[in-house]
Amino acid sequence: MNEGWLVEGEARGRALVLEEPLSFWGGLDPTTGEIVEVSHPQRGEVVTGRVLVLPSGRGSSSSATVLAESIRLGTAPAAIGLSEPDEIIAMGALVAAELYGIVVPVIVFVQDGYASIQEGDNVILTP
Repeated sequence: MNEGWLVEGEARGRALVLEEPLSFWGGLDPTTGEIVEVSHPQRGEVVTGRVLVLPSGRGSSSSATVLAESIRLGTAPAAIGLSEPDEIIAMGALVAAELYGIVVPVIVFVQDGYASIQEGDNVILTP
């Protein structure tokens, strides 16, 4: 797997490392930035302004809409780091950049890079 930008941009923030994939559709409240998926181990955590690190997205193509809405509302993560490419997450960030002019970078880390990020680490992403 190659490290690479799905949505290029600069961001910084404290890492929020999720143990499991997240479906933004039904799993994230776009008005608050809170993870609301009942069965998710990090339910109750707020993604706003954090560098959200997760294995992948999960679920519906509607997740792109929820991510774009959270970006518009200012409740989205500062950036998203994945262990594998996720076109739905990338699409939500690309649509928000195009419609609202707000860039939330999305990057795929090589496995060592992904595994080295710990909860609360200060993360700086630059292309």
